[in-house]
Amino acid sequence: MLPCPFKYFFKIDCPGCGFQRSVITLLQGECAKSFELYPPTIPFLLSLVMGIGVSVLKMDPNAKWLKAMYFFTGFVVLGNYLYKIIFHQLH
Repeated sequence: MLPCPFKYFFKIDCPGCGFQRSVITLLQGECAKSFELYPPTIPFLLSLVMGIGVSVLKMDPNAKWLKAMYFFTGFVVLGNYLYKIIFHQLH
């Protein structure tokens, strides 16, 4: 596993901390455990695949559904980070 430089310097998790463990767990077929480790994993991976698909298929990169997917993924990442900071690291 790659160490997190943000956590090393600032002593708190970064918005992506847990992603590596979550992806490995997802690849092992443990979806629920993957979600517990890092909830944004599946939306992030879906957004990544759809973004690559749009590029490869020469579709409109400004499509509203794609922007909505990116916005939703960002919202989940931010929400997860705030939850982690408020309820896990302050206690």
